[in-house]
Amino acid sequence: MKTIGMLGGMSWQSTVLYYQEINEGIKEKLGALHSAEIILNSVDFDRIERLQREGDWGATSDILKKAAKSVELAGADFLIICTNTMHIVAPEITTYLTIPVLHIADATGEKLVKDGISSVGLLGTNFTMEKSFYKGRLFEQFNIRTLIPSSEERVELHRIIYEELCLGVVKESSQEYYLEVIEKLQAAGAEGIILGCTEIGMLVSKKDTTVRLYDTTKIHAERAVNFALEF
Repeated sequence: MKTIGMLGGMSWQSTVLYYQEINEGIKEKLGALHSAEIILNSVDFDRIERLQREGDWGATSDILKKAAKSVELAGADFLIICTNTMHIVAPEITTYLTIPVLHIADATGEKLVKDGISSVGLLGTNFTMEKSFYKGRLFEQFNIRTLIPSSEERVELHRIIYEELCLGVVKESSQEYYLEVIEKLQAAGAEGIILGCTEIGMLVSKKDTTVRLYDTTKIHAERAVNFALEF
């Protein structure tokens, strides 16, 4: 079994979900008392969030590169960045390390292709929905077209993530808002919906809608399990 490196804390609520999904995946495949071999560096999200708001991606990259390097030096065989948004600086982190980095958009794209999805709706932070690091990668590497909510909807989706989900707050009104946006994206031609923020799975799941949902936390964790076991 390979040792999984996790760069977490963005937010810690979603890192908990990663840890749980990975260990459950290892147990499912190996049975008995097996659990994952993991090295985790969990950063202080408050500092990261302030740099995000300031648009200082260079300083953010410096923090995360150092954190990722510590995971590598501690003995991890590969790394997962436990957040969608901070894959903005995934190229910088990847080139800074000598171990592989499993990109969350690649894991998601592979799943979408397997399911025959060519047009997908994307929910997440404003950064994830608006910048090209996610949408562009899905199109360039997997030929998947991405639809995003309106600018007004993006503001509210972003607010719910940072002011509620990242603090562990789950509100029924926020769930209803997300489901309304999902229905609009489906009506616009989305064959599935990417839950492109690792906290959104706390709010919305497949039992809440008939639209096919792609929870990136679960997909990324599953990819890490398979890579660790060489499936």
